[in-house]
Amino acid sequence: MAYKDNYPSKLLEEAVDAISTLPGVGRRSALRLALHLLKQPVENVHHFTSSINHLRDDVKYCRQCMMISDDEVCSICSDRSRDAGTICVVESVRDVMSIENTGQYHGVYHVLGGIISPINGIGPSDITVRELVSRVAALCAEGSPVEVILALSGDVEGETTSFYIYRQLAQYGVTVSSLARGLGFGDDLEYADELTLGRSIVNRQIFRP
Repeated sequence: MAYKDNYPSKLLEEAVDAISTLPGVGRRSALRLALHLLKQPVENVHHFTSSINHLRDDVKYCRQCMMISDDEVCSICSDRSRDAGTICVVESVRDVMSIENTGQYHGVYHVLGGIISPINGIGPSDITVRELVSRVAALCAEGSPVEVILALSGDVEGETTSFYIYRQLAQYGVTVSSLARGLGFGDDLEYADELTLGRSIVNRQIFRP
């Protein structure tokens, strides 16, 4: 049975409607959160809402790797101590954060923004494969050695995406590798423990389609 409630305030109902659009938040939880916010000092709530507004309005995506950034180029891409010729390809921003937490990787990243999933209507043009290929082509034109690490999930969609990228990069003769399979089939990088993920990066293998 669907959860119903008689709201004493239209404003409260609108807040619950908004909060319940967040993933994993039902209307009961949304009501608890809305009532919690009402109990907080006004300045705390204003800071909360201002932070959300700034996040949505002002956040940028790095023009090189598509990572979330406060600037046109993210702190990782602009760090000259990083190996710009080693590009770790991931599905999401969360994956970058997970790999960075291992402290085992010192290259740069490329965030696809998704994986190829025909059942969900996501094709190659819906993710940033074209930008990745352009990046690799530019590095090759400079004569730089390039390694592309495919750090995608091991499920069917992840493998399909990895194979597609591999085919797109084949003409450039770059090294294409993948994480050592310390991760279980279909595992998300976000939920892998740091030790396992770090070892998977350090012990990466040549990609075998």
